Amino acid sequence: MIPELHRYFIVNKPYDMHSQFTGVEGRPMLGDLGYPFPEGTHCIGRLDHNSEGLLILTTNKKITHLLFKGKKPHRRTYLLQVYREVKPETLEELKNGIVIRVKDNGIYKTAPCEAEIIKKPTNLFQSGWEYPDNIPHTWLLMTLTEGKFRQIRKMMTAVKHRCLRLIRISIENLTLDTLQPGEVREIPEVEFFERVFGKE
Repeated sequence: MIPELHRYFIVNKPYDMHSQFTGVEGRPMLGDLGYPFPEGTHCIGRLDHNSEGLLILTTNKKITHLLFKGKKPHRRTYLLQVYREVKPETLEELKNGIVIRVKDNGIYKTAPCEAEIIKKPTNLFQSGWEYPDNIPHTWLLMTLTEGKFRQIRKMMTAVKHRCLRLIRISIENLTLDTLQPGEVREIPEVEFFERVFGKE
């Protein structure tokens, strides 16, 4: 058993909220959720302010290294709505890897990923920005094992499909489930490690 030394939370980050507690005064931040997070709580794997969905918050400073910098890649799954119809050949490009620009204007080819075209989920929660259904668009489900800065948005731009809505729905077996935008759920430490890193 892992001793309960730290605390772990998941948040469904709303649209237009920044994934931090300080640094963007005058804009919505995590502290505006009104939840009594303990001192030392920080965000793991931020989302852009205009992206939505699953955030991990914890008082455990080792989680960032374990989850995003360790040798074992971890799966992150995203639901996205993109402009125009995505063709099968474009989907294959995404699956096989896309060349994008990264920090300091470098060139990087993304690792192979999972991608499929899906219907719009019937139980999808409301966003601060809703794109009209009568304008051509496609819903995709994508699972990556890496997380370059704004990677999915850059991938979609590279294949000429602007990302309209981007929602992270899971990290490994940790999922949003029925969590609504702005809601917070605390997870016991043992359960957190089992769902994210698997049972030893």
